[in-house]
Amino acid sequence: MLTVEKIGGTSMSQFGDVVKNIIIGSRKEGDYYNRIMVVSAYNNVTNWLLEHKKTKEPGIYARFAEGRDYNEALADLLKKLIEINHSFENIGLDLKAADHFISTRIVQTRNYLNSLADVLATGYVSRQSILLAAREILASIGEAHSGFNSVNILNNRGVNAKFIDLCGFNDPEYLTIDERIHKAFQGIDFSKVLCIATGYTKGTEGIMREFDRGYSEVTFSKIAVEVKADEAIIHKEFHLSSADPKIVGVEKSIPVGFTNYNVADQLADVGMEAIHPKASKPIEIAGINIRIKNTFEPEHPGTLISKDYISKESKIEIVTGSDKVTAIEVHDPFMVGEVGFDYAIMEFFKKYNISYILKSSNANSITTVIWQDEVYPEFIADLQKSFHKITVKNVALVCTLGTNIAKPGILAKATTALSQNNINIDCISQSLSQVSIQFVIEREHYNKAIAALNDALCVKNN
Repeated sequence: MLTVEKIGGTSMSQFGDVVKNIIIGSRKEGDYYNRIMVVSAYNNVTNWLLEHKKTKEPGIYARFAEGRDYNEALADLLKKLIEINHSFENIGLDLKAADHFISTRIVQTRNYLNSLADVLATGYVSRQSILLAAREILASIGEAHSGFNSVNILNNRGVNAKFIDLCGFNDPEYLTIDERIHKAFQGIDFSKVLCIATGYTKGTEGIMREFDRGYSEVTFSKIAVEVKADEAIIHKEFHLSSADPKIVGVEKSIPVGFTNYNVADQLADVGMEAIHPKASKPIEIAGINIRIKNTFEPEHPGTLISKDYISKESKIEIVTGSDKVTAIEVHDPFMVGEVGFDYAIMEFFKKYNISYILKSSNANSITTVIWQDEVYPEFIADLQKSFHKITVKNVALVCTLGTNIAKPGILAKATTALSQNNINIDCISQSLSQVSIQFVIEREHYNKAIAALNDALCVKNN
């Protein structure tokens, strides 16, 4: 059985546990193989390089983009990465080799950025193209760092591990992402070697341009399809559970044993990614199942995501959402009976490259919910110029998900649970596919709503 396995950043930062629980564990020598590990950067490294994924705090990329000094920031980054190296000395990392590798990579990065800055200064090349190139270069550093270290540690512990560096730093070949992956894995006997591949892949189309921060899962997906994996496994620091344990408590956070790709897409849409939707689709088409596992509970089977799974029992499996969203209501009396009125609204969303999470309408109003950081002043101003009344409200979105929720009474249970906790519903949405019910509520009630719905729909039905 050949598996392709992705290890997330938080897990990578605790690589001793990864070695103990995932790679070696109770396996005997020789049983380590027929596995390809796709590694993320250590926790926070990509945030330092680009920007913080959640808070958007700028990293080195912003310095370059704004024409500020980035050399000092690169020097500070190198110090941090060497500190990370030293944290792994006790599990077998050769510090001399590791420090040399990442120091060389940072020097190369500085040289590349300096060259890009010189080209940018000429004014002959598109600024956007230069910035995209810089973003690609910076993004690749984290995975190269963690990948090299992982192979070094494993080799020093008697595992025949091979570094598959897909970053292409020293490779001038003009290859697409798929071509680079295909070339990298040609001729490898997976039964005799454990491959450690970078989550970043260099390609002519630009993996950051196409997928931005979801790039490591895209690499994972493409490798799984390329080698025709029997199963694709994602190792995270938590189980895919009925609700966030930080909100409802570990004892009421019930691991989800099985779900399907449709539910996985819904999770991604509200920011709780089991897997990036653009990564899951090729795996789904290839007929490969995905398993989500908890790094720190290796004996637990985790969650199996398959194409055709539908729960025999009609129930809510997951309660999730976000309190970082904003509702925008367009009210216009001319909307009544007007064909294509919503299309006119969506033109503004397209103009500002904004994707909505929820859309609900009545005779003269259309409400959309978008991410709070995409509420651009110029976007709102454009809407206000074009339509009668625009209402903007910071809210929370709570979603109840399941593979089989088309049953009378589930919606009633959900609304009752919210009502009993004195939580008003501002807006509600459910499609014919009946895998998700979305509630827009006051932001201050988010945690209480998650807990109430999880208790009423998941814990009591477990």
